[in-house]
Parts: sequence; structure tokens; C-alpha cells
Amino acid sequence: MHSPNLTQDNITRIQTLFPNCVTEAKGEDGSVKLAVDFDQLRQELSESIVEGPQERYQLNWPGKREALLTANASIAKTLRPCLEESVDFDTTQNLFIEGDNLDALKLLQETYLGKVKMIYIDPPYNTGNDFIYEDDFSESQESFLKRSNQKDDEGNRLVANTAANGRFHSDWLSLMYPRLRIARSLLTEDGAIFINIDDSELGNLRKICDEVFGEDNFVANVAWKHTQQSKNDERYFARVYNALLIYRKSDELAKFRLPRSEVDNRNYSNPDNDPKGDWRAGDVRSPSYRKTLCFDITTPTGKTIPPPDNGWRWSEESVKKKIATGEIKFSSDETKIIRKIYLSDQEGRTPENLWDGEIAGTSRQANSELKELFDGNVPFDTPKPTALLKRISQLFYGQKDYIALDFFAGSGSTADAVMQLNAEDKGCRRFIMVQLPEPCNEASAGFQAGFKTISQVSMDRIRRAGKKIKKLNQQVDVGFRTLKIDTSNMADVYYAPDALDKAKFDMFIDNIKPDRTAEDLLFQVMLDWGVDLALPITKETIQGKEVFFVDGNALAACFDASSGVDEDFVKALAKHQPLRVVFRDAGFKDSAVKINVEQIFKQLSPSTEVKCL
Repeated sequence: MHSPNLTQDNITRIQTLFPNCVTEAKGEDGSVKLAVDFDQLRQELSESIVEGPQERYQLNWPGKREALLTANASIAKTLRPCLEESVDFDTTQNLFIEGDNLDALKLLQETYLGKVKMIYIDPPYNTGNDFIYEDDFSESQESFLKRSNQKDDEGNRLVANTAANGRFHSDWLSLMYPRLRIARSLLTEDGAIFINIDDSELGNLRKICDEVFGEDNFVANVAWKHTQQSKNDERYFARVYNALLIYRKSDELAKFRLPRSEVDNRNYSNPDNDPKGDWRAGDVRSPSYRKTLCFDITTPTGKTIPPPDNGWRWSEESVKKKIATGEIKFSSDETKIIRKIYLSDQEGRTPENLWDGEIAGTSRQANSELKELFDGNVPFDTPKPTALLKRISQLFYGQKDYIALDFFAGSGSTADAVMQLNAEDKGCRRFIMVQLPEPCNEASAGFQAGFKTISQVSMDRIRRAGKKIKKLNQQVDVGFRTLKIDTSNMADVYYAPDALDKAKFDMFIDNIKPDRTAEDLLFQVMLDWGVDLALPITKETIQGKEVFFVDGNALAACFDASSGVDEDFVKALAKHQPLRVVFRDAGFKDSAVKINVEQIFKQLSPSTEVKCL
């Protein structure tokens, strides 16, 4: 008989937006309840580091606040298309992004916010021999912001994270934390993330995922037996499995189901020619005791069947209905009842949390797949089998049209698996792969095979796998658009007025960097406007000028730099009635044309949004 507790309602709202800002705290009466971590909330809403000494239940490490700042800081970068490294650039729905995956996730935020159904990653396991991204948190706030906005040429580098490093776990956590935070925002409400890891950082990964995704959104810790052979050189136990940690975005995630196989259906038959088809016997006992479920059942000949210890699974009324419909039948001697579970009612089956190599592949099989694709070579050390990725994809039972993201692409197994699955079940799944152009070790098989970077290995694997799949199914999209992360296309104009001199005036004539193409500008505009980067792109010539049309009339762009855009051209373009149109500032014939552009579109295509670079 109390009015609503608005404080707790507000805490719930904050938890929805910032799950890591709600923690457990002891109240004045000594009870533990949910409370807002105001220091953490201040950090979420701040562009600088916020200090806070309060004790609370949380995972903490040296560099956590800086990692949060890294996740929230903006970057002045873009994605540049690379047509020569792409496959079916004009028609494919798939993307391959080469560059730092934190930058890639930030660049994808606007376009793919809440649109990715499945994320799979196989990050560094932090075994002491791995390379991780070096994010320099020792620098000052000012220099950090300067670097994150690309005002100089310094970038992240890969460094060995050995056990001798005093920040061994902290550096790994700072690597994962900002990337997982942004990845969460990309997931659909009914989406999930799958992370392969071993024992080295499993405990820490659980903790940061609980913080980023919310403890209630933990789905499972699947044990994947990646090898069939145990090693005798281990001190205590031979490590034959890795963990597959699964978290959902929200409780809108549907139940996971897997397609049924002949093995799953082996216990079904139809001995009594039931018109409903094959069935198997199911349990009729209640899992827990309830007095109302304890009653005798009378058979057709008047015999009595007493209840089991905990009673029947259903009420007396429900049992009578099931007998009447035939779902429950009596044994021939009328000593027990038999519950029928019909095969036709089974939509897939519930997956187990233990996957052996027979159903999810092994590391040896993953190597064999690469060996077959690369003519006997294995150019990547730790590939994942496509069977594992296909099984993960199949958990979204009955769903065949969604985006799968892998931002630690490695050898490209995820892309290969998506294409294979589409070929098998006529699906329309799309993939987005992200891989740093990490140099191949000169002693590695990849380098010996002629690959300079891991991203080259990954792209070539997708090309080779695509050709193989195409022989089996011509309709499958086996292409990908290669996009490379680079500094912004816009010139670095950040001088203060008193720092200018006549010698620098030339740089202000055109605000676009001289080495950038029209395609570069188009993709930057698509990013800025949140337009899907995989939409079809066509070119048309209108009054001698090249015009890009994205997805028909979703976006029209003319980056003519010859100062030839006049009112006649603008009127001709307006007749196409695009939803958005963009011009290059330096392309207008004169200032009058630029001023009149919006008026022309208001008259001829009032719904068009106009933008100039």
C-alpha cells in the first residue's frame, strides 16, 4: 500500500542505458540493494577522467577509466574503399574492413547501431605469447584526445603481452573492455555475442561481460572440445577444450534451437499407427511434490493406476483431456500411462553446453580446411573450424537473414562458414569482417606463402572459399567490399588565426585531401549519414558529370571538382528525387549556384536532404 518507489524506477532506467553504472551497495538499514555508481555515471557523461575513491562491488584494474574514455572518445577517421582487393564490389552485401578493430567499431556505430544479430570473436587468449593492441594510457588527457582525433601520425601498435609485464591482466582487460562496450551497441535487441577464450582470462572475461552486457544477460558457457588428442607435457591436466562464452543483448533473444538430425530422431516411431505421426514416450512424473497432483487414474477396464511419489505432471482435469485426445495412452497391461511426444511438434532441439569435435569441429580440422584451400599451406596459426561457426549460426533457428560480425577475423573462418551455410540452406546471411593488417612473422608459413599481413591471409581465404562454394551454388553471395581505415578525407585545418601566414593559405582553397577519390568521399558520406555500406552503388553521367546513386535514390552524390556544377545540372539531378544528395563544395560554378541549390530542391524534390562537403 505504498506509492511507487521512483528512486528504484529511475535506477532501473539508468541500468537499461548504462548497466555498468548500477552496482550493489549497503543501505542505511544494513541491507544490500541496487544503487547507482555515480562516479562511473559521471565518467560515462564526461570527456575527461573522473576520480572517485568510493568502495563498491566491481571489477577494477589499472587503466579501467582510461579504457572507458577510449571507448567514448571520437576519432577523425574514415573507411576508404579498395576496389582492387574486393570481390563483386558493386553487388555484394558483405564487408571486409582492414584496420584497428576499435576504430572500425566506432566507425560502424552510426550505420549498424542495433542491426547486428550475431557477433563472434576469437580474441588473444593472453597466454603470455600473444600480441595485443597497445593503447597508451600513460599519456596526458590532452595528448590522448589529440591522438584519438588523429591530429598527429601516432597510432596503436601490436606489442607482446608477456607474463613479466606488471600490467599483464590489466592490459588485456583494457584491450577488451572498450571493444565489447561498442560491440554491445551494434547488437539487435534479439542478438547475441559469442566469445572463444581459454582458462587464462575466462574469469576476467566473465566479469567484464557481466558489467558490459549485464549479469542477467549471461546465456551460457559452452565447453568446446577442440582437440581429440591429449598432451602428456602438461603439468596437471591436458587442456582439450576452450570456452565459448555467450551473452545476449536483452531478454528478447529467442530460444536457441539446432536443426534436428537423424540421431535426434532415432527414438521416434509410430507403433500404434497414430494419425499424428511418429512419437516417443515422455516423462509423466511431476518434478516436485504437490498434493493436488497425487490422484489415482482409472483405466478403461476399471483398473487403478496409483500416482508416482511426487504426483503426476498435470492436474486431474488435464490428464482426462490428454487421454481423450490420445496424447496419453495406457500400456497393454494397463499398469501405467504413456505420454506421447510427437515429432511434428518438435521445432529443432535445445543445444547442449558441451560440444565435441564431431559436431563442432576441431583445431586439426581447421588446419586441414586451410591446407586444402591454400594448396598444402597453412598460413595462419590458430584458425577456427567452419563447423564451429556454422553451429553457432544455426542456434538462431529458422533465421537465415541477418548480419554476422567478427572483429578479430583472423583467418576468415566466420566469413567462410556464413557462405557455406547460405549455400546449404539458401540463406541470406551477411558478414562483416574486421582484421588489423598485422605483419606476418617472417618465419611463419603465411609469410613464406607470400602474405605480408594477416588481413591479406583472411581476404585470400574468403576469395578461395568463395570460388569453391560458387561451384556448388551459383546464387550465393561470395563477394566482399574491402574498406580500409584511414585518416579523414578532410584536410587537417586546425590552425589558430594568429598561426596562419600567407604560405598556408593555399591549403584552404580545397578542404579535401588531394589523394582522395570520389569513391572515398562517397563512403565517408555514407558513414556520416548512417547509410548501409553494402547497398548497391551505380554510376550515371548527367550533363557530363559523374553521379553516384546508392540503392536507387537513397543517396545521390556528385563530387565533380571542376567547378562545373550549375543550376541546370542541379535541376536535372533533382528530377531523380533522391532522399539525400551531396555535392563537393569546390565543385560549384559560383557562390550563387551553391546558395540556390537548396531552393531548387525545395521546388523540385522537397523531401531531399542536401549536404555539401
